[in-house]
Amino acid sequence: MHPLKDAQLGAFTFFASSLPHDVCGSNGLPLTPNSIKILGRFQILKTITHPRLCQYVDISRGKHERLVVVAEHYESGLKDFQKRGNPVSPEKVLQIAYEALEGLEFMNKHGMVHRALAPHNVLMDCKGNVKLAKFGLYHMTDHGADVDFPIGYPSYLAPEVIAQGSFHPNDPSHREAPLSSGPKTDVWSLGLLLLELCVGRHLLQSIDISERLKFILTLGCMDDIITVLAEEHGCLERVKELPENVLALLRKCLTFNPSKRPTPAELLRDAVLEGVSRLYTPFLKPVGLFSSSLRCAQLELPDDISELCKDDGEDYLAERSIDEVYYLWCLAGGDLEKELTNKGIIQSKPPVCTLPNFLLEDGESFGQGRDRSFLLDDTTVTLSLCQLKNRLKDVAGEVYYPLLEDEQSSLTHSNSSNELSAAVTLPLIIRERDTEYQLLRIVLFDRLLQAYPFKKNQVWREARVDIPPLLRGLAWAALLGVEGDIQAKYDGIDKDTPIPTDRQIEVDIPRCHQYDELLSSPQGHVKFRRVLKAWVVSHPDLVYWQGLDSLCAPFLYLNFNNEALAYACMSAFIPKYLYNFFLKDNSHVIQEYLTVFSQMTAFHDPELSNHLNEIGFIPDLYAIPWFLTMFTHVFPLHKIFHLWDTLLLGNSSFPFCIGVAILQQLRDRLLANGFNECILLFSDLPEIDIERCVRESINLFCWTPKSATYRQHAQPPKAPTDNNGFSKCSYFSPDYQDLPKTDRSREPLKLSDLKGEVSPRISAEDLIDLCELSGPSHFKTPTKRTKSSKPKILALDIRSSDDFNRGHIPGSINIPYSTAFGPDGELVQCAASSTLQSFRGRVIVVISHVMKSAGTFTAHLVKANYPRVCILDGGINKMKPTGLLTVPSPQI
Repeated sequence: MHPLKDAQLGAFTFFASSLPHDVCGSNGLPLTPNSIKILGRFQILKTITHPRLCQYVDISRGKHERLVVVAEHYESGLKDFQKRGNPVSPEKVLQIAYEALEGLEFMNKHGMVHRALAPHNVLMDCKGNVKLAKFGLYHMTDHGADVDFPIGYPSYLAPEVIAQGSFHPNDPSHREAPLSSGPKTDVWSLGLLLLELCVGRHLLQSIDISERLKFILTLGCMDDIITVLAEEHGCLERVKELPENVLALLRKCLTFNPSKRPTPAELLRDAVLEGVSRLYTPFLKPVGLFSSSLRCAQLELPDDISELCKDDGEDYLAERSIDEVYYLWCLAGGDLEKELTNKGIIQSKPPVCTLPNFLLEDGESFGQGRDRSFLLDDTTVTLSLCQLKNRLKDVAGEVYYPLLEDEQSSLTHSNSSNELSAAVTLPLIIRERDTEYQLLRIVLFDRLLQAYPFKKNQVWREARVDIPPLLRGLAWAALLGVEGDIQAKYDGIDKDTPIPTDRQIEVDIPRCHQYDELLSSPQGHVKFRRVLKAWVVSHPDLVYWQGLDSLCAPFLYLNFNNEALAYACMSAFIPKYLYNFFLKDNSHVIQEYLTVFSQMTAFHDPELSNHLNEIGFIPDLYAIPWFLTMFTHVFPLHKIFHLWDTLLLGNSSFPFCIGVAILQQLRDRLLANGFNECILLFSDLPEIDIERCVRESINLFCWTPKSATYRQHAQPPKAPTDNNGFSKCSYFSPDYQDLPKTDRSREPLKLSDLKGEVSPRISAEDLIDLCELSGPSHFKTPTKRTKSSKPKILALDIRSSDDFNRGHIPGSINIPYSTAFGPDGELVQCAASSTLQSFRGRVIVVISHVMKSAGTFTAHLVKANYPRVCILDGGINKMKPTGLLTVPSPQI
């Protein structure tokens, strides 16, 4: 996206043609509305940026198939020359011709044709350079098939287009749609526009439409179309005065036979424009964020660097990209339909006035004629930026140019108003709708992403605050560590050769997040299919499981116009959070994952865990879709965005905490219901407060020892990263699997043994870390701790007193297993158990030399609703080599 600068935002509206309500497609589903089809095709137009084209910004869908398009706009254009009625100089004509051909050639390279060239669609910027407007109307409407009006203006349409006649897909008299127009049709239209500029008057405007068509078709018999047109309109003398190169250009453009007429690309390189072409340098598209080319290769600085530092009341907002300005305009209260209504473009009528025309037998008619508002209204309404500028008038200039060298959050060190700094404490949904705050975050993230991957640490740090929705797609890619020439890699994958998975993908896509207009469009389905197939083909050791489409949806939505980035993000996400989930036989992976989740539930909420186990409501019945799709199957996209903003900052064990947080939001209802009611509850999951879920997930994660979520089938450890690596600046602790293995690490367990334990195990390393044990001299007994210095963890030794006295962990308490529980399974009241009660709520690590006894003891504690209970993996034997065990002091 290029900067706004002197451009304006313009909006125009039209209606897509309606479809019958009682007709279904070949798959038995209702037909996709034409407005949805147009919305899907429109998206690619936002990526077509060129100095000679008005940038498309957005499209919104309203009631009754109404569509409103927002694009770059200028007030001046060729229509201003026509109003003056004077011929334009030959030099200016050649300039306009060359610049218009540049825009047309660029469109043709993207497979597009303008087809709607007219004086009011050839605009001029403040420097007098051509800007072609509405160049995407023919493409987005599927060559006019999805609207009830023709694309183009009869006065400027090429003869071959007029010969085809009009077409509408709902008209039974038309069996086949006409061929779509090619690039040469725009050359004819441009030729007529240039001829009008040369003679200073409209051509073919005052003739009746039927006569006009006849006249154009008769031109095919003429040798010199230019002379005939000039004689017809009494301007032959002006034509004769034109320079030879201008006449030659007009003759080439107004060649009646399309096969002999040149294309825009051929005309640009023709000798008639050779003198003009020397004045222009070829357009080089800026290098994207993920590419093998240098992004700074085209960087140009002024000769005098001090010119960059001048502040002459510059409009900082105009330096921001046009899509950013429009996004902020919407946040500041901008309403497209209101703007169009105020200008009289949208007019609401009482229902009685919309009744169809009624004809009596004598020919007398009653009622309303055809509502012309259902045709294209070519008026472009300029969107006023006054409200946005007033909203941002108090924002300091430093916000637009944040300094990044201190590697600290710009928010806390900004010179902007105190309100911006205070906005961080507001709920996320409010921050995302705050104009000033979003400006700050967008500018900051834009600067950081431009410096990616050099500033990836800072991207990570800022993402901990929040991620601006406008840049979420690129921010996620940075958090996932996507780098390199992703487009070349994506293009190298065979996405066309049929494979057995194609059938299942075709079945799944029409059911995946189809409430969303973008993903439900035909273009969305095509992109879905390509990205999913690319992943399947490029991972031959894995298979397609149902749910992969839901996993793909957030990445495709955020990178709709960049399939390569959607694929790259998905390919980086799955190994991190769903390693080996898509094996052909993934039962052992799933079962281990669900068992660890059950242990996490018992660890954080034993009462709820006990209840669910008693009624037989195990995670296999509800949690597989959660983790197989990372919650994308159960939550709508807007909730997934907020959930994944935090998920991507955490390691592979964070999803366990999200799952427990969801259960805790439903806690009261789950505890009050039996098995059948719980099944019904999860078949239609109630509304979940995502912001609360994220907040509680982080809290649960902070209370969970790293090794408690150890999984044998998790992603293998990666090579250690340097100071620029993500592991050094992670929002959470690094993955336990990423840490180097030592003698005090957790050992893998058989799945049967893992399922036999209610509570998780933690490693000796975690115990040492949590107890802050670097030696006996650093230990303080629990009885000597102040309230503020109470330990987060309690070591509970269940060996016999004799064994305990021979050597134990400093600060641990001893409750022998043989004396701890009574006949009914309740904890026997004693001095040690009272101490245990005082530590309720802290992490309790049960230590023994017999792991079976430790498992039974923790099961009793969980049954007694003790939270945060775990087992020391390997027991006391893992601690003996550390030299940290102590013995009681002899009593004198």
